[in-house]
Amino acid sequence: RKSTDCGGMMLSRALRRMGRARAAPLSKAFAPRAFSQIPVVAERAGKELISETEAKDLSSKDGYLESYQLPPAEVDDKSQRNFVYFISGGARVFYASAARLALIKIVSSLSASADVLALSATEVDLSSIDVGKNVTVKFRGKPVFVKHRTQQEIDAANAVDVKELRDPETDAVRVEKPEWLIVLGVCTHLGCVPIPGAGAYLGGYFCPCHGSHYDSSGRIRKGPAPLNLEVPKYTFATDTKLIIG
Repeated sequence: RKSTDCGGMMLSRALRRMGRARAAPLSKAFAPRAFSQIPVVAERAGKELISETEAKDLSSKDGYLESYQLPPAEVDDKSQRNFVYFISGGARVFYASAARLALIKIVSSLSASADVLALSATEVDLSSIDVGKNVTVKFRGKPVFVKHRTQQEIDAANAVDVKELRDPETDAVRVEKPEWLIVLGVCTHLGCVPIPGAGAYLGGYFCPCHGSHYDSSGRIRKGPAPLNLEVPKYTFATDTKLIIG
């Protein structure tokens, strides 16, 4: 019985000591601190655990962590980053080339074909057209009058008072070379084809459908037509070659 009482007393004393130990505050040396204060605390305790340089670069003191880090170019690199970079870069080049090819095909499909380009311009040999003669050529499905005018026809076109015209234009504005007149053979009234060398004016044009008269410069002088005969875009490649379009 005495041994039982002694055991109970010893147990109670041990429990009281543990309660006092839990209630006692920690010493300042072992109180919780921030990570940045560890060197300071260690120095206060009389022993510096790590230097300031080691604390900044966060490397291990014994090099154990660094010994297990693989360099980027090592053969045993498990990430295979070089292979991934090669595949991703090659895929980008492939996609860029495919996009470029698709763009070229789209642009080429929108451009005019060879037969359309051939019809977009008409060449005329001027050496076969005598003075005073008119030649009709086809340009984009429309007739074009090419007239080699005489000096009398040129003088008559320049003698007209522009203020009296329905569609005022000087002869110099309508021709590049005075001896050559190039106009579309389409009446500006209803689209009929006028007759060259006919009508009330020397070297002019006459539309028999509704009686429109044009002079030797292709300007409307009488009849219902509201405008002069249209002058297409043309250039003289040489003195004997005319390119319409």
